[in-house]
Amino acid sequence: MYKLQFLKEAEKEFKSIDSIWQKRIKNKLEILRVNPQVLSANITRLKGKYKNFYRLKVGNYRIIFTKNKNELIILIIRIAHRGSVYK
Repeated sequence: MYKLQFLKEAEKEFKSIDSIWQKRIKNKLEILRVNPQVLSANITRLKGKYKNFYRLKVGNYRIIFTKNKNELIILIIRIAHRGSVYK
């Protein structure tokens, strides 16, 4: 089981999302925290200079995160709409 940590920017982005989507994102983050392999179909490793980051799809939103397997921590970097998350 992993521990979730959020960057301040990710927390701000999460709070600005509609409450319906917040619930869906919370649900996916809980599944990610407990057992990331369940979501493997929706998780993709990013390429280029971001190769240590992963993307999780939740509807039209994307969660960008990185994993520290030694300390069992998942650091949430961004949570934003798919059109603006990579900018």
